[in-house]
Amino acid sequence: MQTTTISSSMDANSVKNLGVNPDSILQKDDFLKLLITQLEYQDPTQPTDTEEILNQTSQLASLEAQQNTNKVLEELAKSFSQNKNFSAVSAIGKYAKLDTKIEVKKDDKGNIQPVTFNLNFDEDAKSGTIQIFDDKNRLVKTMKIDQTTKGIHSYKWDGLSDAGESVQPGEYKIVAKYINPDGVTLDADFGSYKIEAVKFEDSKTYVKINGSFIDFSKIQEIFDPTVEDNDS
Repeated sequence: MQTTTISSSMDANSVKNLGVNPDSILQKDDFLKLLITQLEYQDPTQPTDTEEILNQTSQLASLEAQQNTNKVLEELAKSFSQNKNFSAVSAIGKYAKLDTKIEVKKDDKGNIQPVTFNLNFDEDAKSGTIQIFDDKNRLVKTMKIDQTTKGIHSYKWDGLSDAGESVQPGEYKIVAKYINPDGVTLDADFGSYKIEAVKFEDSKTYVKINGSFIDFSKIQEIFDPTVEDNDS
């Protein structure tokens, strides 16, 4: 933003009386004082051009509008942050849907650790199967789903393939299908876990799921399995 230099007829005391620090960033009030002082000390034989005054006034208006906009944006960001925190706290006790993969790890002795995961059944299940695929989409394990009721149920994979060998550490995809009492094949929803707690750290929100805290942004959906879906 260009500003017109104050006339040389101004002395140092005049500038000092403005209460402006020449090394600081000009605010709207400083800009207005400079404009008024310039007009006050202008050379009568060479008055300030009217167009120049209009340009400076326009710059002043733009500066004020920008400051007001910044203030509104700051308040809006603060409000969003508070709403996000409230949403996270209100999610305690509900269930969060993450993704369709599980992570297999080794323990301190180099052994593959068992993995526990949840499946959500929209209806009662007579039977079904759980298929586990590696990162190359190869089927490594098939597990059986026994008769069970609708809702969320936990399953445990020992980390062994169908051949009885330990799989490699990494991410594995879960695909689960079941048959309801009417004989219809349905998909079981994988990756739903109960939200146990919430914490706020370094301007980020974390939720405790399955004993560990994860970033709130990784959650795809939050739902209450005890509430019926009106769209179904």
